[in-house]
Amino acid sequence: MGSLSLQLPSPLQELRDDRVGRRGLRLYLKRDDLIHPELTGNKWRKLRYNLEAAEERGQPRLLTFGGAYSNHIAATAAAGDLFGFETVGVIRGEAHEPLNDVLAFAASRGMRLTYLDRGTYRRKTDADVLGGLRDQFGDFYLLPEGGSNALAVRGCAELPAEIDVEFDAICCACGTGGTLAGIAHGLREGQKALGFAALKGGDFLVEDVARLQREAFSAVSSNWMVRTEFHFGGFAKRRGELDAFIDDFEARHGLRLDWVYVAKMMFGVFELIERGAFARGETIVAVVTGADQSFMS
Repeated sequence: MGSLSLQLPSPLQELRDDRVGRRGLRLYLKRDDLIHPELTGNKWRKLRYNLEAAEERGQPRLLTFGGAYSNHIAATAAAGDLFGFETVGVIRGEAHEPLNDVLAFAASRGMRLTYLDRGTYRRKTDADVLGGLRDQFGDFYLLPEGGSNALAVRGCAELPAEIDVEFDAICCACGTGGTLAGIAHGLREGQKALGFAALKGGDFLVEDVARLQREAFSAVSSNWMVRTEFHFGGFAKRRGELDAFIDDFEARHGLRLDWVYVAKMMFGVFELIERGAFARGETIVAVVTGADQSFMS
């Protein structure tokens, strides 16, 4: 696979914030959003070993699934453009013109877009649906929705070893659970991982994270949990309270948080700090798994 200029390890920045300091805590940001301008955040970690596997199999075409605002769709399109793969994005729901910023970005990087009605999309991994896609586009290397599979989890497991400060807890946003599954596996004894579900009804993520750990490592660790109360109405939904938090965070720290995933996680971190969920003297790392989506426009 061709070379690419990546900022790895991604930077670690201490966040100076009085809400943290008065609780006797330290909080660091793991800036995975700075890894690459188009393969931002956890997307490179999830894609890396999958791209290598596709190349080893001599497969020139990647096909994956996602909603109309999926960062994974955009990242797969960018990866295909950068590494010479054809890409196909199977989008949930009906086609709408003009394309939104995410899908316009994917198309600009050469991705062919196709659409499945929501009923068919729920069966997207069934043999007849995949067979129809192969008839339409030819053979392909299949990347799951959100990019989370055993290879993706192994890529995410490399993140904790990059952190050169002692820490007690690490936090990340959760969409499909792959990042949390990998990070938790990469922790040392005594450290814990907290995943913050970005979608409503995220209790299913507990089983999904466990399944991904079994597939990747043949074992499930006990050092992680999923917080489900900070979804702000559901996936890609927001409320005024979240918008106010994003504006305040930017004013304090000069960083505009991605509202779909990262802002919900950071809101949850500060809420748990306020509730006293972390012991005085603990160090927390929050993973910035993606940039504000305006980077695509």
